[in-house]
Amino acid sequence: MTATATPIPAQLPAEWRDFFALTKPRVMTLVVFTGLCGLLAAPGAIHPVLGFTAILCIALGAGGAAALNQWWEADIDAKMKRTAARPLPAGRLRRQDARDFGLLLSGVSVGVMGLAIHWLAAIVLALSIIYYAVIYTIWLKPRTPQNIVIGGGAGAFPPLIGWIAVTGEITLMPVLLFAIIFMWTPPHFWALALFVKTDYAKAGIPMMPVVAGERSTRRQILAYAALLLPLAASPWFVGGTGAIYGVAALVLSAVFLALSIQVGLRQTRPDDTMRPEKRLFAFSILYLFALFAALVVDRMVLA
Repeated sequence: MTATATPIPAQLPAEWRDFFALTKPRVMTLVVFTGLCGLLAAPGAIHPVLGFTAILCIALGAGGAAALNQWWEADIDAKMKRTAARPLPAGRLRRQDARDFGLLLSGVSVGVMGLAIHWLAAIVLALSIIYYAVIYTIWLKPRTPQNIVIGGGAGAFPPLIGWIAVTGEITLMPVLLFAIIFMWTPPHFWALALFVKTDYAKAGIPMMPVVAGERSTRRQILAYAALLLPLAASPWFVGGTGAIYGVAALVLSAVFLALSIQVGLRQTRPDDTMRPEKRLFAFSILYLFALFAALVVDRMVLA
């Protein structure tokens, strides 16, 4: 579905809450947290004001990309129970206002990051916005069941940007942090897709459970979870962290894998409540918070 489709009529005036909802605040919480952890775990130091500015820019960039995502997918969101209450499909905002809001946040975030921090961080931030708003939303999502696999990079940028804000360079450690989120994204999102696949099918989105079926999706969840375990521990293996992070990564990833095994090997019935899938999805969010929190604690102990 494209942004040129018939606009959804708006019931104006919109409230500030509607604009705030365009930024996907729940998703932004994870974005800001991983970006902050990347900044705090990086070697060196940054002035607190500049550090706050860098994280604010990451948040604004993520919010801008989310607003552009909802601008483009307003008609799709209207067909899905999970997203029908968002401001655009519910008619509380005009479509062009969402577009302009997203472009404003995106432009301000990149400009301020470049002027206040440095331009390498700003360039990577701009790439993350383009990756989510264009590569994932416009190109990948409506065309391929691999949309989440390739598009996983969109949510993997924040710790990389936070790290660059402090060090001014891209090294192995922030690349590994990027790779961890990249590998985490498919099992995280496919667990959700398994119990809302009817929504995706109705909207015509080729998510893996819709196109390849549940059995294939479950096997792939298990495969990615198995690969995530050594990857999550790799910062410890290469000497970039201490044992606090390493042990936490192994334990958390083992639990993630165990939950993925339950999902990967089971067969569902028509009346299934999908409890294992919902449990895996919920834990996957906790997993990322706990993993990056361990990274910061490890850094503070070693400092």
